[in-house]
Amino acid sequence: MTEMTDGVLHTLFRTEQGGHEQVVLCQDRASGLKAVIAIHSTALGPALGGTRFHAYASDEEAVMDALNLSRGMSYKNALAGLDLGGGKAVIIGDPDVLKSEELLLAYGRFVESLGGRYVTACDVGTYVADMDVVARETRWATGRSPENGGAGDSSVLTAFGVFQGMRASAQHLWGDPTLRGRKVAVAGVGKVGHYLVEHLLEDGAEVVITDVREESVRRVLDKHPQVTAVADTDALIRTEGLDIYAPCALGGALNDDTVPALTATIVCGAANNQLAHPGVEKDLADRGILYAPDYVVNAGGVIQVADELHGFDFDRCKAKATKIFDTTLEIFARAKADGIPPAAAADRIAEQRMAEARAARKA
Repeated sequence: MTEMTDGVLHTLFRTEQGGHEQVVLCQDRASGLKAVIAIHSTALGPALGGTRFHAYASDEEAVMDALNLSRGMSYKNALAGLDLGGGKAVIIGDPDVLKSEELLLAYGRFVESLGGRYVTACDVGTYVADMDVVARETRWATGRSPENGGAGDSSVLTAFGVFQGMRASAQHLWGDPTLRGRKVAVAGVGKVGHYLVEHLLEDGAEVVITDVREESVRRVLDKHPQVTAVADTDALIRTEGLDIYAPCALGGALNDDTVPALTATIVCGAANNQLAHPGVEKDLADRGILYAPDYVVNAGGVIQVADELHGFDFDRCKAKATKIFDTTLEIFARAKADGIPPAAAADRIAEQRMAEARAARKA
């Protein structure tokens, strides 16, 4: 973007956004590309994070999303044990209308211009085929198709990691790492959610779902008629007898309206930035709801695309994603020991690893 409103500038320099190292505003008039690339931290290595393609209401909203998501990636990569920092990109516009080969190639050139400080991958609104196009203009695109030397769909291991986080949550709260006989609500059964449903059913859980896209709901019900669907998220979170709520769509799912209405005793899902604002984690704890921090349990996908940088091996990635179970238990233990919510405990552990990396560089 060559023109910035005062609102965008104000958003960029708000100190509470987490001290980002670099924010790049990108515009290519010929293709219609308007994008934001946010690099939060390179303390542990190049900043890795996906590209979200979304019709934002304003440029300010897009910048804010990029800032929040990139910060989350720094923490996610740190807790996943990756030697990678955190970044994120957003492309502004309706992907069904605006996405084109020309636009993706232009975006790839912007990624390449950063010289490896930022490594991109898929996110909401972008897919493996898109990364194949982006990779024609940059060496720093992961999540490509196997035919093009990539790892393919990272949703598979994202769902697997969330399932490990659920198992850890069950172990912590109920003393048994199984979902058998538990009632689990999945909000969003698209790229990740439908894979999560598969794991839950295989483990013997009762599953309730919803999605704004009727075709996504129908795909699950056609394959698994034992699954129950409800009209919307409001109905889902109020479902009687619910044990676990899994937000697997866009962020902000846990807010001042949804938290008081939740019937579940565990929240563990794939969506990024589930806490709508600071303080929600305490509201959950005050209600006796165990929250598995989103950026911890949904790290399976980033583990997969990071492995692509070194020559992809699925079994190696799955073994790393399995460790999300242990990491989640570690966070719950730290939260109990420090008398803080799990989200705060996860932040402390991630911040400690990044601080140690910065100190080692200066030594």
